[in-house]
Amino acid sequence: MERQGSVIVPSSSLLPENDPTTLFTGSGMQPMIPYLLGEPHPSGTDIVNVQKCLRTGDIDETGDSSHLTFFEMTGRWEFGADPSQYKRTQIEAIWKWQVGELGLAADRLYITVYQGNKDFGIARDDEAIDIWRDLFLDAGIEPTVEDEPWKYGASRGGRIFVYNEKENWWSRSGVPANMPIGEPGGPDSEMFFDFDPDGAPNDHPADSDRRFLEIGNNVFMSYQKTDQGFIPLEKPNIDYGGGLERLAAAVNGDPDTYLTTFFKNPLQELSNITGRAYENNERAFRIILDHTRAATFLIGDGAPPANSDAGYITRRLVRRAIRVARSLGIEDPFLSKLATIYIEEASAYPQLAQSSANILSVIEKEEEQFQKTLHTGEREMKKHLEQKGQVSGKDAFYFYETFGFPRELTEEFLTEHEAVLVDPEGFEEAAKAHAEKSRTAAEGKFKGGLADHSEKTTALHSTCHLMLAGLRLVLGDHVHQKGSNITAERIRFDFSHPDKMTPEEVKAVEDYVNEAIDSQAKVTMLTMPKEEAQSSGVEGSFWEKYPETVKVYVFEDGSQKLWSKELCGGPHVESTNDISEYGRFKIKKEQSSSAGVRRVKAVLN
Repeated sequence: MERQGSVIVPSSSLLPENDPTTLFTGSGMQPMIPYLLGEPHPSGTDIVNVQKCLRTGDIDETGDSSHLTFFEMTGRWEFGADPSQYKRTQIEAIWKWQVGELGLAADRLYITVYQGNKDFGIARDDEAIDIWRDLFLDAGIEPTVEDEPWKYGASRGGRIFVYNEKENWWSRSGVPANMPIGEPGGPDSEMFFDFDPDGAPNDHPADSDRRFLEIGNNVFMSYQKTDQGFIPLEKPNIDYGGGLERLAAAVNGDPDTYLTTFFKNPLQELSNITGRAYENNERAFRIILDHTRAATFLIGDGAPPANSDAGYITRRLVRRAIRVARSLGIEDPFLSKLATIYIEEASAYPQLAQSSANILSVIEKEEEQFQKTLHTGEREMKKHLEQKGQVSGKDAFYFYETFGFPRELTEEFLTEHEAVLVDPEGFEEAAKAHAEKSRTAAEGKFKGGLADHSEKTTALHSTCHLMLAGLRLVLGDHVHQKGSNITAERIRFDFSHPDKMTPEEVKAVEDYVNEAIDSQAKVTMLTMPKEEAQSSGVEGSFWEKYPETVKVYVFEDGSQKLWSKELCGGPHVESTNDISEYGRFKIKKEQSSSAGVRRVKAVLN
């Protein structure tokens, strides 16, 4: 699509910086929401990308032919489009790419569109229907339109299917009835690939997920909800998203995602390690391949295995892969061999190769540690069985939570020792109680770089820029941001520095920030080529996440003193005077975060 005039931008991190609603980037749209809602994108109005995504809800589903925890989404975005042309421009561009460039057979494609809703004053999307019809006719296919296919099926040989808002409407809040006043949304038009052309004649895309696989979704964000009803947006937006692995499966003509090029060499390596073929071991192979890939990218984006937050998911993925590997006879460390292949083949993500040594070291240590944990768990379970004579469901969950033993592994152990699991329903009861406890503890917990975009949080975010500038002035140019967590109450900030800060250094940074605040410096946003920003000394971390044109925030007072000049994508105050109303800057704590990284907690009060 770059050849059609779009600008390529890089993927955002799996760990969203300024989205308080989620722990991970779970869709291609997620990093684009500020621009879909009106904020100008540094790279213009017509961009394309491939976005790394992770969805934790699919961890337990992984093992079939299509579910993935880590996946990549192709996207095309047009912000503030011409309402008279934008649907045709988008649909024709995607058709040209999928049929013309990827070579998908037009007679294997099926389309869904929105049927409209008279209660909301939104008409059927006949414009999209006409555009799709023209494209099919050009390909020599007569595209019958099927209204309400859930009632009538596809017995009339349908090609374009008309569904309600449960299938073909997009907004952040879901269907139109759930949208708050002011929120934009619009109809979408989805594209499906047919893996079984000889299937039942009454099958249709929303009814047969085994036969039809969604490979793309065109969202036409063209309405805004008001207290008078829905009104057309003066400048609508386009959002296309298509799973890269799903598209590869369609190109292969085989619905098994794990037989695509993304898994070819890791699958062969796993077969070499186990001495087993993929056939008849599909579920175990898929779990290991998916979880290792996901963990590799998570560690590369700054989420090593841990007992909480994003790192907890990384640990869960690694440990589940190890446990499943035992069923294939693997008891020695092996995951780094697969991770090496994923890193070497991820040419689109150069930062992964740059972090290769650290990623592989982390995986090896985690695997070694968990192998020991498994042996310890087996020993403790044997001791428990000898002392108690039985293992209850509640006991089994304890071994799962403490030693990482899944229920099936506990039952396997008991079978080997001629025992059975007593009160198996107790496992589920204990699991539910634990989940409720975890959910309650996590309520209100921030899971992104900024807790919200409130005025206080925004002020602290801008203060964070001044603090980093002060740290670099006092401690040296080796200081760079390694992570941040900002709420309306405080700043938590990690930075590269080998030594504990002295009281004098802490005070010098505080003085710098407070002097900057008192200067009433103006905050100006500049856009410039990323290469120019880097070469001119603009401070920034995670450069690889940003597009070729970037935003740079400059803090400069009336005497032209430059207090901060930093790459960023978040919200800021207009002047440091807006910070002063919240008090003086104070570093409350300075401590070690990890090797070579320090952490400060600071406030305005």
